[in-house]
Amino acid sequence: MKSVEKVGKTIDEALNKALSELNLSKDKVDVSIIDEPSKGFFNLFGGKPAKIKVTVKENILDDAKELLRQVLDNMSLDADIDIEESSNGINIDISGSNMGTIIGYRGETLDSLQYLVSLVINKNHQLPYRRVTLDTENYRKKREETLKRVADKTAYKVRKNKRSFKLEPMNPYERRIIHSALQMYDDIRTYSEGEEPYRRIIVDIK
Repeated sequence: MKSVEKVGKTIDEALNKALSELNLSKDKVDVSIIDEPSKGFFNLFGGKPAKIKVTVKENILDDAKELLRQVLDNMSLDADIDIEESSNGINIDISGSNMGTIIGYRGETLDSLQYLVSLVINKNHQLPYRRVTLDTENYRKKREETLKRVADKTAYKVRKNKRSFKLEPMNPYERRIIHSALQMYDDIRTYSEGEEPYRRIIVDIK
């Protein structure tokens, strides 16, 4: 984090110098007083100016947005980035043309970007972990609905054929959706096998 040290006749004077140099408002910085000002003997000599250290406050949302902006620019994509923080975590939506490039094959590019942003958001391990959800064109919800349909169809096949079925390799997020969707079946069980990124779900009769 960027810091500057300034001196002035008063703390306010030193602070104004720092804010002017940083081109920031007071609410964007933290101020540490190094030396209090003193007037000296009979206010004539021996006085000491104020000295402060001004540190730019960390803004992880701005950092995340800057990361995404750089990625989009490198991909030659013109898109808007909307970031909202709630009690459930941080939700980021990217909107624009050619968003299929951002999604990638079965959401792989989107998942990779989400992972990178999560690293930026949670780089300060002294703060509570915040869950990051990155989406575009409502892909996450559409994919979840598709996976639930896949789960139901697979459960039907397992019941009908009385044998297990292997699903395609999925990431942990998608596997959780499948496991959750099939918990309602009393006669169906699910488990995972294999190593990432080829780990897949097996749907079987109990």
